[in-house]
Parts: sequence; C-alpha cells; structure tokens
Amino acid sequence: MGDCRVVVTGLGAVTPLGITVGTYWDGLVSARSGIRTIQRFDASPFAVRIGGECVDYDPAQHLEHRAAKRLDRFAQLAHVAAKQAYEDSALEDGKFDPIRAGVILGTGIGGLTELEEQHKRLLAKGPSRVSAYTIPKLMANAAAGHISITFNLQNISASVATACASAGNAMGEAFSMIRRGRADLIMTGGCEAALTPLGLSAFTAMKRALSARNNDPAAASRPFDKDRDGFVLSEGAGLLVFEELEHAMRRNARLYAEVIGFGATSDACDMVQPDPDGKGAARAMAAALADARLNPDELDYINAHGTATPLGDVAETKAVKAVFGPAARKLAISSTKSAIGHLLGASGGVEAVATLKAMEHNTLPPTLNLDHPDPECDLDYVPCIARDAKVRTAMSNSFGFGGHNASIIFRKL
Repeated sequence: MGDCRVVVTGLGAVTPLGITVGTYWDGLVSARSGIRTIQRFDASPFAVRIGGECVDYDPAQHLEHRAAKRLDRFAQLAHVAAKQAYEDSALEDGKFDPIRAGVILGTGIGGLTELEEQHKRLLAKGPSRVSAYTIPKLMANAAAGHISITFNLQNISASVATACASAGNAMGEAFSMIRRGRADLIMTGGCEAALTPLGLSAFTAMKRALSARNNDPAAASRPFDKDRDGFVLSEGAGLLVFEELEHAMRRNARLYAEVIGFGATSDACDMVQPDPDGKGAARAMAAALADARLNPDELDYINAHGTATPLGDVAETKAVKAVFGPAARKLAISSTKSAIGHLLGASGGVEAVATLKAMEHNTLPPTLNLDHPDPECDLDYVPCIARDAKVRTAMSNSFGFGGHNASIIFRKL
C-alpha cells in the first residue's frame, strides 16, 4: 500500500494580532503590528521593554477557574487554539475514532511562568508552600496532555522541543504518522508563553538577540532590513488538524490544502548562531522539495523564518538562493514575524496558519518595516503591503537554536 495523503482540515491561532484566525489574518494583510510595550509585568527596569503579548486573551473567557489554575499560560493558549481548530474541522464525537486520533505539539520552553512563580514562593515561604501542581504545569508535554484529555485523542500524545523549530518538527512528525497509516488525524502545531521577566532577561542578556526599539515598538521587528537589530519576543499558539484525505472526505470536512513535503536537518555548527551560509537550512528546504516531488520553479511562496537577527536573515537568504537557484528571484517570500514577533516554539504553527490563509485568499502577507533592504538580502520579500498573487504551493520554514531546521510544504487541492 502506498503512502496515505494528508490534508489540513482545521486551523486555530492565538497571536499578538488577535486570538482568532480571522483577527490574526486580518491584522497581517492590513499591515498592522502586534508589537507593543509590555503590559503583563513591570518591564521598566529592563533594557528591552517591548514584546508581542496576546493582550486580548482572558483566561476567564475560555477556561473554568479551576482548569485555568492547573494550566500554565503556554498550555492555556494552546487550549484556545486547539478548540478553534477542533471546531473549524467540524470534529465531533462519533465523527472520528479516538484511538486513531492524536496530538503532537511543539514548545521550545514550556511552563516558564509557573517555574518563576513557584521559585519565588520557595524562596519567600519555604519548600512546604510550593504548589503540588508545579510539575504538571511546567512540563513541556502539559499542553499536549491537556489537549489529548480535553478532546479525547487517544493515539499518540507527544511534545517536540527543538527551540524555534519545535512546531515545524511537530507538524513533520504528525505528517509522517498519518502518511504511514498510524493515525487518521492529529492535532499539531505549537505553543509558547516565554514573555516573562526571566525569559525577557535571559534573551536580553544574549546581546543582539532582541530588538531594543522601545520607543517605536511597531517598527522593532524588521526582517531583511539593513537597520534590523534583533527579534521581538512574543507569545501565542498555532494549531492545525492534519488528517488522512479519505477520512476527511468521508465526513465532508473542509480541505484547506494537502501536506506534500517535509524536511528536517541540523546545522551541527553552533548552539545559538546559524551556519553562516545557511547550509543546514538549505538541506531542509531541499529535502522538503524532494519529498514533495517539486522542482524549485514549482514553488510559489515561502513564509520565511525571518527573525530580523543580523546573521539569521542573511543565512536564510543564502539558503534560498542555494536551493532555488535562478528561481529564487521569482519566488515571493515574506516574514510574518515582522507583524507578530518571534513566538519561539509556536512560530511554525502560527506561520503555517498564515501560509494556508495566503493560499486560501491568494494574498501574500507582507514583511513590515522593510524600508531599507539589506544588500545581502536581495530577494522579493513582499515589502510593507500585502500583495495579490496566485499561491498553489507554499513552504513554511522554521529554524531554531541548537541548529534545528524544519521546512514543510503545502499544496492546494
């Protein structure tokens, strides 16, 4: 028996631009920024005081009080996105076999809020006052476990931690499981809520990692621009329902697109900096193209990793040129991180949602703040405003600390 075909039947997103797929997409194509001065805690003592917060998210509107107390923020955001994806896919009891349905989520860090809060309690009140829910809240697999329980998904329930490539790798694993016939559907994507005092401090300490444009938050995330000075730390979740094609068709599900290729590699170079020539990223993209059986000139759009770091954007540009050759000049590429910042382990999920919406509407989301392109980043990055374009095939890239690289390709049915 040949490989099963895999499609996307549901989308969910919680982002700094809004906590539904619709508000997120509308914000992207309207060239609106979700970056602002941090509100959740007093950031005035910090060198960096901006971020991509999900300010519209109120736990009381989505979770019972008792449930909210038992979930760290990263798992709460995943819950909201998962509920959206579940409803968007029109999944109900009886429409799928729970033993053939699973969840594979990516998160780079996990429950950082809970870790910080309980450490404060330990120091202030002693070991006997640390919460019994500490471990179940902070563990990286908490979001996947919660979603498995909530939606009765009894097949694989797993978490992937490959830093900023986590959601990308999670989607790749989900794709592989269904393609091999081991599941009918899998909820996948990623979630992250590391915009905390410790998270912000740690990334700031790395120097040149975060943008420090505190006086102009909307202009802070500047992928491929010569004046870029780092990424903007953000939070959120992007979840998708991957499903075997025939299973989806039997229940008359909406089909956003088919998943046709995936590639994953390691730079084996440095824990923080990418390979300067983007060799690992190039191999991931080439592997995804080969898996999809596409020629380089058959791809219409790339949702770039595009973090706005000095080294990363140049490395990704070199990688695209190496893989696509002359076709690179005809490719439309954009970084939605310019509008929402960097969601770390959730990035691949929210960016896959944006990629699928671009295919649905034949509209390319722009790269904001690309006012003065870096001469070393000389491809078509869809600067500043959205663009109408036919998008039949599209790739989403996710690259992470530790040298992790993941590329996934979708095609219209």
